[in-house]
Amino acid sequence: MPRHLGKLTVIAALAATTAVQPAAGAHGRDWVAAWAASPVVGSEIPWSSCPAGEGLADQTVRNVVFTSAGGRSVRVRLTNAFGTGPLRVGRTSVAVRAAGDAAVPGTLRAVTFQGRREVVVPPGREVFSDPVRLDVEALSTLLVSAYVPEATGPLTNHPFTAQGNYLAPGDRTGAVSGGFADTPCWMVVNGVDVAPSGRVAGTVVAFGDSITDTASTTGNANRRWPDFLARRLDAVWGRTLSVVNAGLGGNRLLADREGEPFYGVAGVTRVRRDVLSQTGVKAVIMLLAVNDIGYSASAADLIAGHREVIRQARAAGVDVYGGTVLPFKGSFVWTEEREATWRTLNDWIRTSGEFDGVVDFAAATAVPGDPTTLNPVYDSGDHLHPNDAGTEAMANAVDLSALLGRR
Repeated sequence: MPRHLGKLTVIAALAATTAVQPAAGAHGRDWVAAWAASPVVGSEIPWSSCPAGEGLADQTVRNVVFTSAGGRSVRVRLTNAFGTGPLRVGRTSVAVRAAGDAAVPGTLRAVTFQGRREVVVPPGREVFSDPVRLDVEALSTLLVSAYVPEATGPLTNHPFTAQGNYLAPGDRTGAVSGGFADTPCWMVVNGVDVAPSGRVAGTVVAFGDSITDTASTTGNANRRWPDFLARRLDAVWGRTLSVVNAGLGGNRLLADREGEPFYGVAGVTRVRRDVLSQTGVKAVIMLLAVNDIGYSASAADLIAGHREVIRQARAAGVDVYGGTVLPFKGSFVWTEEREATWRTLNDWIRTSGEFDGVVDFAAATAVPGDPTTLNPVYDSGDHLHPNDAGTEAMANAVDLSALLGRR
């Protein structure tokens, strides 16, 4: 894929190609997405111990996932979005997490697929499980375990999680605890839906790069900005929304990053799978451009890319909220030319009227009186990624009355 896209027609052509079609029944009226992770192709990551590049064989991955909404039943989504051959999953289970790799006693449930424990996920596809009766509290953590009995080869995964997960030899899906070692990535599983209470009217998807995916937040603490937004929405009296995170560290809006597949395919390409196929999706908050700016993309191209996401979302009946790009002066990304691109793009996001609403993340996180610089109170230290306080400030910038007023 080219590193630079200059014409909307080229962007639209990219957007028409997706790695996977949504599973049948993904938009069921009685379900909402409670957790999701955007998938990437399995590859070696130089600084990570994630085994997805080589893949798994006769192993169980136990994914630790933070749910934004609760419900009386759950269903699990398995992914082979970037697989080149069928993915055989021998056993799957779900449980409420106690601590570490341990399930709360009495909550471990076997998961079936059309009544069977084993399922084969075709290449380029994702598969939902049968409903599983399990009481899940909003803002709680689940353990979703999947056993693969044979060598998978490169395995579809989500590499950057800010969350420790677990890996064990053999089939440990039925184990309450023990026998697991640490692994940094989510594998095989990339979604959990819940059958919620009546007040959860749908799902809002946070669509972005590392600032949405993990930022530089405290690990194992669920302090990403979509997590803080989930807490705010859960505290709302009356009708509300669940939240899922479709951030990908290092991701670009306009193009793939050549030779670095672990950063995912371009945003204009993945929006249909990662955003619009989420169960119950009603709205998307988009914050995806700073890596393109770092590759010296033009403001005109970035505006065209945003318009392409708006076009796809509107065609699916989904509201789009534009997020202004955070300030980054003093970071490795900054140059005077790139700052000019940032100003032009953010001005367009704020004033174009092409979005259903705007979230001014930039204003919420900048130094007072200096809109080009990330406030030191919110700076993780690299002048680009916010810390825990910064991601909370981002979530607080979302106007809940506007977001919920359209439901």
